[in-house]
Amino acid sequence: MSKPIAVIIGSPGSGKSTVGLALAERLGVALTDTDAEVEARAGKPITEIFVDDGEAAFRALEREVVSEALASATGVVALGGGSVLDEATRADLAGHHVVYLQVEFADAAKRVGLERARPLLLGNPRAKLKALLEERLPIYEELAKATVSTSSYHPEEVVDAIVDALPQPENGSR
Repeated sequence: MSKPIAVIIGSPGSGKSTVGLALAERLGVALTDTDAEVEARAGKPITEIFVDDGEAAFRALEREVVSEALASATGVVALGGGSVLDEATRADLAGHHVVYLQVEFADAAKRVGLERARPLLLGNPRAKLKALLEERLPIYEELAKATVSTSSYHPEEVVDAIVDALPQPENGSR
């Protein structure tokens, strides 16, 4: 059974989509971005899924998309930041090369743009982002086979670090 070369996890603003795409391009493989797939299947942005259908409906669709990606993708998979909250997803990640993109709070806040619509950050976005990062940090750290900081690094530098941390194929070439 084939599996993804790397599964990228991290908080909002850690660079999962940007780094995931750059890593996939470097390795000459496809990127499966589960947030983009959720939006494609729902036919609307994640923010609208939350507003129209609720978080439970979003999480159910996200779980389905993540499960399929982990079972069938052969390239790089970038997971939505909250997908790791699902127990079944955490179990599915066992045996995968999970890369946690660690980001400092200030950098995450700049990158997500606290004035933009992010459903889990409505209200006091700065405080909610900080609480979200603190809640998820132990899960990200527990799941990670490799941790790579994205704060103060260009995406290509992050990709270099991920490539160095990837398990070597049996024949020794990549």
